[in-house]
Amino acid sequence: MLSYESIQTFLYQEARALDERRWDDWLAFYAPDVEFYMPSWDDDGELTTDPQREVSLMYYPSRAGLEDRVFRIETERAASAIPDTRVGHAVNNIEVLKQDESSVEVRFNWTTHAYRYSIVDVYFGHSTYTIGISGAKPVIKRKYVVLKNDRIHHWLDVYHI
Repeated sequence: MLSYESIQTFLYQEARALDERRWDDWLAFYAPDVEFYMPSWDDDGELTTDPQREVSLMYYPSRAGLEDRVFRIETERAASAIPDTRVGHAVNNIEVLKQDESSVEVRFNWTTHAYRYSIVDVYFGHSTYTIGISGAKPVIKRKYVVLKNDRIHHWLDVYHI
């Protein structure tokens, strides 16, 4: 079982790895079979629910997709990363939804400030993580992100959320 303080630290460290663009450290937070899903809002103001049949803002069925994204960012093959975007994440209202001997499910709110082209954009929402705790270190097994912004002025990438 993970203590609340350990969960908090885990979430803060993942956010800091993104802020500092420590990509290998950030990827290490994710299990190889992680599902990373950020649905989009449909025309009726409801979130999409099926990444296979509906539009998603982001969907990676495994860490391989995240690794490819990081490769593109690092090699300047991602339009979202040219020029570099400076980001700062704030994580708050952390709730432990359930926990057993193999996993913990947490929900939290987040805000990210992103600076690019002399403009500061604010992204906000909430995330639900399933964190596997049966191995040598905790890893994210599922990341579900709800972006609450209605308008996105620039490219959106993994470091914005």
